[in-house]
Amino acid sequence: MAKTAKEKLLDDFHAVITDTEELMKSVSNEGGGKTQALRAKIEENLKQAREYLEDFEGTVVDKSKIAARITDEYVHENAWRTIGAAVGIGILIGLLMKNRD
Repeated sequence: MAKTAKEKLLDDFHAVITDTEELMKSVSNEGGGKTQALRAKIEENLKQAREYLEDFEGTVVDKSKIAARITDEYVHENAWRTIGAAVGIGILIGLLMKNRD
C-alpha cells in the first residue's frame, strides 16, 4: 500500500529527529560555553519536536477513529442508500469501461 503524503512527512520528520540525535551524540563533548549552550538549545528543540510529533500522531489517530465510527454509523443507518450508491457507481464504471472499448 502506498504511503500518503502525511505518512511520508511523518516518516521524514522522524528520520530528521533521529539523525539529529545521532549527530548530537557523535559530536564531542569538548568545547566552550557557546558550544555547550548551542548543544543544550538543540537538545531542547529536539525534545519539543518529538513531543509535537507525538501529539500530532495522536490527534491523527483520534480523528481517524472518529471518522471511521461516523462512517460505520452512517452505513448502518442508511444501508439501502449505501448499497444503492455502490450499485449505481458500479454501473456507471461499467458503462464507462464499455464505452471505452
